[in-house]
Amino acid sequence: MNTEPINPNETPQPEEFGIGRLLRDAASLIKGMAVTLGYLLRPSRIVTRPYPENRDTLKFPQAFRGEVVMPHDEQGEHNCTACTLCEKACPNGSISILTTKNIAGKRVLGEFVYRLSSCTLCNLCIEACPFDAIRMGHGFELSGYTRDELDRILNKREGR
Repeated sequence: MNTEPINPNETPQPEEFGIGRLLRDAASLIKGMAVTLGYLLRPSRIVTRPYPENRDTLKFPQAFRGEVVMPHDEQGEHNCTACTLCEKACPNGSISILTTKNIAGKRVLGEFVYRLSSCTLCNLCIEACPFDAIRMGHGFELSGYTRDELDRILNKREGR
């Protein structure tokens, strides 16, 4: 593999034709067929998993990013303070923090709106949150028939 940087001022050379290229292509074909034959003779080496039959036992790496989720404790409380740092960090505007005021007149989280349809799972909102109020979930079956189905309210109730 050629790893040299491409010089934009350099004239491209025509592709090589002839016995050298034919031998390289044949060697590449034999190498690919050897991999295929190896899997055919030893099926235990195959890494494909029979989805959806293994849905209950499917495990993902810790770094897998499915969607943004807001963890809640047993009482349904969350750590979000409506500081809007995640909203400001999101390059696509996928997060909207709608605030309200509580009885004491303090600004609290009204709704945490998350639009999965525009989210690129870049993790910038997670990194911006100083309260660990949101994290990347491991859900992977996230499709919907309309974009509205991909809009989610992450908090179960308003903040205090």
